[in-house]
Amino acid sequence: MSSRANSRIAVLMGGPSAEREVSLVSGRECAAALRGEGFDVVEIDAGPDLCDRLRAAATDVVFNALHGRWGEDGCVQGLLEWLKMPYTHSGVLASALAMDKERTKEVYTRAGLPVMESFLADKTAVETAHLMPPPYVVKPYNEGSSVGVYLVHEAANGPPALDETMPETVMVEAYAPGREMSTAVMGDRALGVTDIITDGWYDYHAKYREGGSRHVVPADVPEVISAACMDYALRAHQALGCRGVSRTDFRWDEAKGLEGLILLETNTQPGMTPTSLAPEQASVLGISFGAFVRWMVEDASCSR
Repeated sequence: MSSRANSRIAVLMGGPSAEREVSLVSGRECAAALRGEGFDVVEIDAGPDLCDRLRAAATDVVFNALHGRWGEDGCVQGLLEWLKMPYTHSGVLASALAMDKERTKEVYTRAGLPVMESFLADKTAVETAHLMPPPYVVKPYNEGSSVGVYLVHEAANGPPALDETMPETVMVEAYAPGREMSTAVMGDRALGVTDIITDGWYDYHAKYREGGSRHVVPADVPEVISAACMDYALRAHQALGCRGVSRTDFRWDEAKGLEGLILLETNTQPGMTPTSLAPEQASVLGISFGAFVRWMVEDASCSR
């Protein structure tokens, strides 16, 4: 990690994905914090002219605050590698793997990490009949932030009617009951465990709307569960080849003890909004938001 005092930082935000609005908030928060740390910052809303704008900005480091497809799936990472611009978070391969939920599960399984049964299916088939006994979940296999997630309850009269924006291929996954928890990793260190409390399903609005969820950090859970979350998150980060900061999400069925702890997914570019989990866990450890984003800039590189 090298010193980058007085560096010019380009913060990428927005973009064309379904998570554009959240990314804009993340980007603005990060840009403000980086200015507070003494960096010269230019904010870039990623669009078709991204390559030209990056070259014109003449920056030393790119802080990637994009969320979702194109910004989090290896696409923009490949562009930054081509331009030889140091950037934050994970590289091309880890980003692509983690964004593809089916591939992520294959990596988890090979690393000995617990997952729920799932498979990919044609959207039409999913809407025609139950492809597994309810309860189960239907979701895009390559989106984040709970975008487009359908929970099919046991009492459901029939299969779900999916939104027209859903891709032609979706993931069908057995429902994991229990508490929603999350652990962020910073480099080679798991930061903590957050217990996420909501009145209902932890969907996109619960994640980002003010008051949509309540975070208990550190989570009030048995030490064996807390230790397992920390261990599993670090192993997932390493198995996927992640760099910088990542966050792995879990469901925990208390009635089953350790066997009830299941990995859901790993986010290679966790949200950086006022309600986001990774900055909150860092704060509990005494790492300010400014120090958190500064660390990411210091960690940036090409060939990630």
